[in-house]
Amino acid sequence: MLTLNPKELESRVFYSYLTGTVAPRPIAFASTIDSAGNVNLSPFSFFNIMGINPPLLVFAPNNRGRDGSKKDTTLNLAEVPEVAINMVDYAMVQQMSLSSVEYPKGVNEFIKSGFTPEPSLLIKPPRVKESPAQFECKVIETKAIGTMNLYICEIIMAHFSEDIIGQNGKIDQRKTDWVARMGADWYARISESAMFEVEKPNTKIGIGYDAIPASIRLSKILTGNHLGQLGNIEALPTQEEIIEFGKNRKMQDIFEQATNGCAFLDNLLHDEASRLLAQNQVKEAWLVLLQNPSLTTN
Repeated sequence: MLTLNPKELESRVFYSYLTGTVAPRPIAFASTIDSAGNVNLSPFSFFNIMGINPPLLVFAPNNRGRDGSKKDTTLNLAEVPEVAINMVDYAMVQQMSLSSVEYPKGVNEFIKSGFTPEPSLLIKPPRVKESPAQFECKVIETKAIGTMNLYICEIIMAHFSEDIIGQNGKIDQRKTDWVARMGADWYARISESAMFEVEKPNTKIGIGYDAIPASIRLSKILTGNHLGQLGNIEALPTQEEIIEFGKNRKMQDIFEQATNGCAFLDNLLHDEASRLLAQNQVKEAWLVLLQNPSLTTN
């Protein structure tokens, strides 16, 4: 384990560890405007949702590393505390990267990166038309800490492309193709092939990790993820369910292999349970595991 004290390292060195581990991070593609009407467009990955009622987005442009000067976004927000935060998907990632070039103040990054400015409804800065999700925001609080300028922004209007809306009228994550920031020059593409579902435990009270028998917790086959799934069941199967399940062909094959010395029963049961858990068949996995005669249910 590499242990580091941030105070003992140059800030940019520790920054590389932070951005390589606190990842992937969503990208706030922020459009701002100064009092003279000059528009700036720049991406920031120190960004996330921070409130529901009211809906809040928070992002933090750092000062420039080379000389400590404030970036154009920070200067603009001091004059006009409004920002259009546009989400970035894969179709626009290279243009987004191009916009991050440090052009002189007053240069319009919409033009330099080839994006289309879309007039906002309630704020002065334009939105990025190509973005599948756009948020018009008012800055409600600003905090400067060290080299960081933190902006707490209230969403006052939101726009979503029909391309990412499902039949229920909500965002269909399978239709999105978001891009997130990693460390160095790395990005992550969060398309359907990279996504998976985890059942929310707050809809029920699971038995918990501590209620799993020790022989299962200490398995050399089942992983921490498997145990988390097993601990999320509300109640163990009944003895009647276990007995009935043990009569199926798959279980009979496992018992036969164990009897003939092909493998230990525990290993065979744990292998089968891991296969079922990969398909999120938690109760069936428990029914397999509890075929071990040494285990009993309440």
